[in-house]
Amino acid sequence: MFKPKTHFLTGVLVSTGLILAAASAQAETLRLLTWGGYAPEKVVEMFKAETGIDVEVTNSNNEEMISKLRATGGAGFDLAQPSQDRITSAQAEYDIYKPIDLAKINAAQMIPSMLEGTKKNTSLNGAVYGVPHVWGTSALTVNTTKAPDVKDYLDLCNPKYAGKVTYRMKRPTLIAFAFSMGMDPFAAYNDKAKYQDILDKVQAKLIECKSNVKAYWTGGDALINLIRSDEVVAAMAWDGSGWKVNAEKPEVKTIAPTSGALGWIDTFALPKKTKAEDAAYKWINFVMQPKIAAMITEAAGNFTAAKDGDMYVTEAKRKVYQDTFSAAAIDNIKWYPPVPAGLEDMEGKVLDRVQAAK
Repeated sequence: MFKPKTHFLTGVLVSTGLILAAASAQAETLRLLTWGGYAPEKVVEMFKAETGIDVEVTNSNNEEMISKLRATGGAGFDLAQPSQDRITSAQAEYDIYKPIDLAKINAAQMIPSMLEGTKKNTSLNGAVYGVPHVWGTSALTVNTTKAPDVKDYLDLCNPKYAGKVTYRMKRPTLIAFAFSMGMDPFAAYNDKAKYQDILDKVQAKLIECKSNVKAYWTGGDALINLIRSDEVVAAMAWDGSGWKVNAEKPEVKTIAPTSGALGWIDTFALPKKTKAEDAAYKWINFVMQPKIAAMITEAAGNFTAAKDGDMYVTEAKRKVYQDTFSAAAIDNIKWYPPVPAGLEDMEGKVLDRVQAAK
């Protein structure tokens, strides 16, 4: 009787262990600090079904991500998604991230040039702090029947469109107008006096342009509603926003500005005090699978750095992408480099002055 009893007890212990392990997996939560659309509910459900890990999603933007992580010393979240140009300066100033273990990333799933470019732009003191996820541009969204001659950012200031344009009161607007005015702000990044001179000229232009602005948009939904309702006929906007409206209003198109669209890549970065690092790597590798990446593209409106992710999006989405970006337009994209410390304070003062100007 001893032997069966041993088997019985062993079976109980094994079963109990499995139950506890399952409970532990079910209880694990990945706290994700990200952008709207990057963690669709269906993808979260599929991830939990595969791993047993819950995902707690907090939507944010670059400024808020830095602020939240700075306030906690890198605690409170397990995975963040700052843009690649916003990592090294924040890390140098606030020490809020930890290096990425590239051995835990399935690099074969990523477009090599984007992975290498992001590694380069997020490297500090020999460590890599980010790998690529979603990319896109700030370009022009134009109702081509109502504003057919809007081809560059400065065209938003054409008096004929008074009260009919929109853009954000954020740093991309400053940079875009600088390029459209024939200056190169990125080349002046390491010369603060030269950069301030550029900012001063852009400030004057944006104050002059205020009468053209219906509203300074702050979120994608508000922007889309302004365009959909014809309250505005032209905007500086994320390319994905124009593509979304195009599906119901074919005359609204995303246009690559003649001075060059501004290119960005939103990354995966580990907050310094992440409590679910393994779950973070599982999420990264899960969402970079081509079919999952396509689901994120459909939700967010932008393509990802996943290899073959475009193979699984709708034909309509592939078409608007190709209509927007010719080979020449892609070659003309101005990719954001890392932001040197101190520049955002300078830009913030300019934005405040533009906002306050009558």
